[in-house]
Amino acid sequence: MDFPGAVLSALSCPDPVEKIHLTKALPNIKSGRFSEYPLAPEWPGRPEKPELVAPKLVPKRGVGSQRGVAALMHSVAHIEFNAINLALDMVLRFANSEVLENSDIRAEFIDDWISVAVDEARHFEMIDLFLKEQGYGYGIFPAHDGLWDASRQTSHDIAARLAVAPMVLEARGLDVTPLIIEKLRKNNEPKAMEILEVILEEEVQHVYFGTRWFNYVAEKRGKKPEKYFQQLVRSHYKGILKKPFNKTARFEAKLYEDFYLPLS
Repeated sequence: MDFPGAVLSALSCPDPVEKIHLTKALPNIKSGRFSEYPLAPEWPGRPEKPELVAPKLVPKRGVGSQRGVAALMHSVAHIEFNAINLALDMVLRFANSEVLENSDIRAEFIDDWISVAVDEARHFEMIDLFLKEQGYGYGIFPAHDGLWDASRQTSHDIAARLAVAPMVLEARGLDVTPLIIEKLRKNNEPKAMEILEVILEEEVQHVYFGTRWFNYVAEKRGKKPEKYFQQLVRSHYKGILKKPFNKTARFEAKLYEDFYLPLS
């Protein structure tokens, strides 16, 4: 199978274990990387469970009990599973974008987002193992589909996708994860803490990739990045950007205050 077909297979695969296997294999597939990519599907492959419900119906995720910790980690697992699909969709949908003007630039774009997909697959794998060790597993709790809904709102444009997915939604993870880690610390949950600390460290680079490629696209389109970002977020993101911000992690990801503070 050539590379575009392999990306489509990984994105379309509904079984989490097989999706992880197919995703991890992608960096080793070199053939056909710059050929035309098949049309990205409207929906990714995903299992029948978890049941997808409105956000307000997702179980509360307090860390004062084993079940509460499991529900919390399940919500993170669901985010990571969706993040695998988002990174694969980024490649499949936008690798042949007109702004990626030559093979070297296209190769960098593909490599960055495949590396994100592989990271997200490993994150999901770690959390799923943790849940199984606790007597649970992915799919046991309901979840919501907000992350994929946001991706569908930006499926038409690479800049909109970069603004909303990595620069808003993943950046939000940089803000809230330290607060969750601190709650887990107070409740003596070292294994869950360790997993989230790994995720937090690696998500900084994912947000950086979003910022890097957004700035590149903005430059190619003759736009000022900060204003263009704000315009796209106002148009394609239904929520608001909430304080507090993890300014240190955002700065490390080169997502500077001029981008997001006017939207908070």
